[in-house]
Amino acid sequence: MHMQDLPVAATCVRLPVVTGHSESVYIEVEKEGIAASQIKDLMRKAPGVVLEDEPEQQVYPTPASSVGKNDVFVGRIRKDLDEDKGFHLWVVSDNLLKGAAWNSVQIAESLLKLGLVTVK
Repeated sequence: MHMQDLPVAATCVRLPVVTGHSESVYIEVEKEGIAASQIKDLMRKAPGVVLEDEPEQQVYPTPASSVGKNDVFVGRIRKDLDEDKGFHLWVVSDNLLKGAAWNSVQIAESLLKLGLVTVK
């Protein structure tokens, strides 16, 4: 996830919701033979990410369940049918927090940590 040149294709699905962003995201990994379960394990361990991926129990991220939360919710992770290195993910967050206010705070904290800005 730290690769600057990681190919990512994202599709934003606009729905009439009060708060929340939902995106259908397509990614490709470097190696063939990676399983969706490995992508799920990575998401479980990623800071600020909550995995909600139990389609058989109808557990997946929704804009309504992300309201008021700072995390990014990921689910419906599945292998692409045509590309062995391709995966599809459903990504949801509260656009007022993660997409605006909270995201701005996290960016500022990262800039401070990297020494790109200083506080006087």
